[in-house]
Amino acid sequence: MANGVEELLTLLYNMVQDAFSVPFGADRCILDRDKVMALIDEINSTLPVELKQAKHIVGARNELMSAAKRDAEAVKRQAEERARQMVSNEEVLLTARQKAADVTQAAESKAREMRRSAHDYVETLLKRTEEGLTAVVAEIHTSRLSFRTAGEKK
Repeated sequence: MANGVEELLTLLYNMVQDAFSVPFGADRCILDRDKVMALIDEINSTLPVELKQAKHIVGARNELMSAAKRDAEAVKRQAEERARQMVSNEEVLLTARQKAADVTQAAESKAREMRRSAHDYVETLLKRTEEGLTAVVAEIHTSRLSFRTAGEKK
């Protein structure tokens, strides 16, 4: 029927807006109860899917951060191993230590940047998801109040 909660709420809103008015009742209308209940059921079944998608995004963020940390550790281990192997003379050893430190610093810097980028990306997605879900909840609340008000005026 519809792809997401927003579309379902739009359908529900349009259904209420296009409903036949009851004579002498400005705010009252006639709705097909089965259709309204079906839409509400579909909204209820769609919300967990969207929440699952948000959880998937968080999981992907965590995987990205873990992968970045593993990569940084691997680079660090490689740099340390290479430095240990270069013990033949003092100048080579000093050069190797400096290169290892540079590689380690670069890897740690890259890992921090990757974590920050992943965090920012996921934060943006979660913020959009939260805003969307907040709007959906507000729309549901408004619809419930409208239905409740319509029911109390009967």
